[in-house]
Amino acid sequence: MKAIIDKAIPYIQGVLEPYAEVVYRDGREFTQEDVSDADMLIIRTRTRCNEALLASSSVKLIATATIGFDHIDLDYCARRDIKVTTAQGCNAAGVLQWVAAALALCSRREGWTPKERTLGIVGVGNVGRLVEEYARAWGFNILRCDPPRQEREGGDFRPMEEVVAGSDIVTFHTPLDSTTYHLINDRTLSLMRADATLINASRGEVAATEALLKASQTLLLDVWEQEPAINTALLEKALVTTPHIAGYSSQGKANATAAVIAAAAEHFSLPLKGWYPPQVQPATRRQISWEEMCQSIDNYCNLMEQSQWLKSRPEEFESLRNNYSYREEYF
Repeated sequence: MKAIIDKAIPYIQGVLEPYAEVVYRDGREFTQEDVSDADMLIIRTRTRCNEALLASSSVKLIATATIGFDHIDLDYCARRDIKVTTAQGCNAAGVLQWVAAALALCSRREGWTPKERTLGIVGVGNVGRLVEEYARAWGFNILRCDPPRQEREGGDFRPMEEVVAGSDIVTFHTPLDSTTYHLINDRTLSLMRADATLINASRGEVAATEALLKASQTLLLDVWEQEPAINTALLEKALVTTPHIAGYSSQGKANATAAVIAAAAEHFSLPLKGWYPPQVQPATRRQISWEEMCQSIDNYCNLMEQSQWLKSRPEEFESLRNNYSYREEYF
């Protein structure tokens, strides 16, 4: 058995070696030759898994250590009987804490408290649910938009137009697909209050760069179109600018690696059930007051400091991302 693994996935080296021939590659440098005799690919978003890569391969499993799958041609994989798994939900708490840092930053700059603000959440899945849970406890009024959940569950979900028009702050946590590509566009921004705040920690292509460049709203961005080659004018315009690291906590990365190992163990009957990186202490969820969070969050996630890293070295986007010091989840 042979596995090709993105070398930037943490905690994974040595885990599969007793059971497979393992080759590590930069995520952007997987080739047809690499995968031709591989049984599994363990990847991140930087590896495009499509017919061009997989046509002559023997791949049976693609496990991505990410929550998204827009880098994988699912239809092609289904036709080839290639199983695809994701690490859904792995980094939800990490993204929550990045969003918390963003809210604390805006509160300090603008002088408001949660009870004075309406927070709109577009996409209320694994991440959005956590953001909703904590934001409600902190006192925010919440407006929610999630058409798939509304169709499945009913409940108090609103059309996106109503959410963005009625919110002081809107945070996006949608996957990237045909329905969410450029969801943030000129029309969306025209519906928002001119002095509102927009947070995007989902996928870069959820927002149209040209629309953001014309926006009057305050922008807090972790994701960018055309990563790692980002628009420098937008970089200068946005208040918060981080290199796609919102979910980069030690526990989130450990959860993702555990998920891809679990997928390999199940698919190939390997004795690795329940494996978790021994280097990482799993996080314990706890409630935290708004006051405690605001006082402590910069010790874990200082967004202004991290924004300056990227603003001063945009050409090093990928290096800043790959060498980011993972945060500890503390709530």
